[in-house]
Amino acid sequence: MLFSFLASGVVVAAEDRPEHFKGLPADTLAQAVANFSEYNGKLEGLIQQEQLSPQDMHEVHMLTYTLENALAKIQAELAALAEPLEAVHLASERSAPETVKKQGQVYLDNAHQIIK
Repeated sequence: MLFSFLASGVVVAAEDRPEHFKGLPADTLAQAVANFSEYNGKLEGLIQQEQLSPQDMHEVHMLTYTLENALAKIQAELAALAEPLEAVHLASERSAPETVKKQGQVYLDNAHQIIK
């Protein structure tokens, strides 16, 4: 549910604006998850301050680009998880244990990068 929300609004809105800062790349799922965790922590620290200075606002602005990159990669990877999971589901209906094991491992290898 969370990621369908992200797909419908936050990421699309980012594509409609001119980009003045690229943010850190999220070329792999592991990199995206690491950036997502680190930069959420930075954002949390900033917004918990009683007041935000102009420098704080600039920092928030800059770190959101990295968060948007991370979310876009995570969203794409989550969509890709559906295929091996569906293969596991169908193989379980057909009693195909080799497919369940093979596709289940593909699914879990990627899923574990998101949730340990």
